[in-house]
Amino acid sequence: MLPLTSMAVFPNSTSEPVFSFKPSQFLSRPPPSLSLRFFSVSIAADNRNHSHRLWHSSSSSSKLYNPIFACRASHDSHEIDSSCRKDDDSPVHGLSEKIVGVLGGGQLGRMLCQAASKMAIKVMVLDPSENCPASALAYDHMVGSFDDSATVEEFAKRCGVLTVEIEHVDVATLEKLEQQGINCEPKASTIRIIQDKYLQKVHFSRHGIPLPEFMEINNLEETKRAGELYGYPLMIKSKRSAYDGRGNVVAKSEGELSLAIDVLGGFGRGLYVEKWAPFIKELAVIVARGRDNSILCYPLVETIHKENICHIVKAPADVPWRIRKLANDVAYKAISSLEGAGVFAVELFLTRDGQILLNEVAPRPHNSGHHTIESCYTSQFEQHLRAVVGLPLGDPSMKTPAAIMYNLLGEDEGEPGFRVAHQLIARALEIPGATAHWYDKPEMRRQRKMGHITLVGPSVGILEARLKSMLREEGYENPNEVAPRVGIVMGSDSDLPVMKDAARILNTFGVSTEVW
Repeated sequence: MLPLTSMAVFPNSTSEPVFSFKPSQFLSRPPPSLSLRFFSVSIAADNRNHSHRLWHSSSSSSKLYNPIFACRASHDSHEIDSSCRKDDDSPVHGLSEKIVGVLGGGQLGRMLCQAASKMAIKVMVLDPSENCPASALAYDHMVGSFDDSATVEEFAKRCGVLTVEIEHVDVATLEKLEQQGINCEPKASTIRIIQDKYLQKVHFSRHGIPLPEFMEINNLEETKRAGELYGYPLMIKSKRSAYDGRGNVVAKSEGELSLAIDVLGGFGRGLYVEKWAPFIKELAVIVARGRDNSILCYPLVETIHKENICHIVKAPADVPWRIRKLANDVAYKAISSLEGAGVFAVELFLTRDGQILLNEVAPRPHNSGHHTIESCYTSQFEQHLRAVVGLPLGDPSMKTPAAIMYNLLGEDEGEPGFRVAHQLIARALEIPGATAHWYDKPEMRRQRKMGHITLVGPSVGILEARLKSMLREEGYENPNEVAPRVGIVMGSDSDLPVMKDAARILNTFGVSTEVW
């Protein structure tokens, strides 16, 4: 390859360059009127299939080159946040010179480190476990508690921006750090709202977000009145420290209320109740918010839970277009009401009558977004890093027609559990389009998240068959001989009366259908 002295970017067949630059100019700062979005040339196109060509302008042969990275001009986005650039006379080695400090070093921290390595962004983690999943990949690991004030303050001094992979942290310390000028993303005010689920419900209710009905309870009489008002089954929840099904108990009758409250630790824990949402599907939207307040939504997914823990995620969700739009609108409005940058997970209920109700929000990357590593142009983990350091948000659209994420949950304690998990991974590696992620946790426990497997392919139906093969479920024969699945795409809901007859005929012949 000839020495690269200058280059111009030509989108599609346009004969005039969008802009040109010299490499030395690019490394020091982008053109003032444009902002840059980075993407891998190996993809060769963005989600609209626009090709981007790089030409050596001094070459008479106009030979097409394939460099490692290219840049795309974007007139509709903001410039890269100046706070993530060094002064002009300072060398820039990564896409951001900020050290990103992460409170928590679990599997989410580990996958943040993996994404950061592609961009040469340094990630430090604070976690009490010396062998936490992120420890082997982090730029640095400080052993200590992420909810201890003095430890968090000491950790923050070493970082350029502070973020979280778990919301159960000391918010008062984050607020103190913000007053001292430390950049926390998302903001402490957001963490305070979200870590208290009752306060979260109050906040979203005030912003007009559709929710299941709820009320605070302080004694058994108030709980009984809630049962009379909302009916049974009745969902009773802890306000704080509740995740993966912990802190939630369903009372099917008034006689079960006392036991449910005892299971949750009593009224001293801080409890509230929710009216049971008659949902037919649980859905989720990963939402990214940049430092410039730009917001992007990932495609809607369906989440399937096992013993209240996310078990399977299907992308995209098999719901009508109207439901997808409604879910995105609810997610967008919810995140717009919060402060700070990062990736957020918005968990939703789809009810029998077609309503979308918000369940809860997580202020961090989330289990429902793990599939994005393989299935989207920008993974949720890269997106979170882009957001917190002030880089432009990446393309959240899917680069594959369908994906399924399967959580590897502990089936047994200790060594027997490890053997079961490793056998499943071995089968997964024989399946086309499968990628295994192992979190390298030192201890195996029942229902503990130990890893996940993502399947990508031409349709959710085919991936479901491959998943059955991997799990060796009954009724599966050959992943290459699955029945065809037909997608019926409608311009609007008014087309359904016409198209439902076509779907009925296909079903008569054993051909399954998906309606959009």
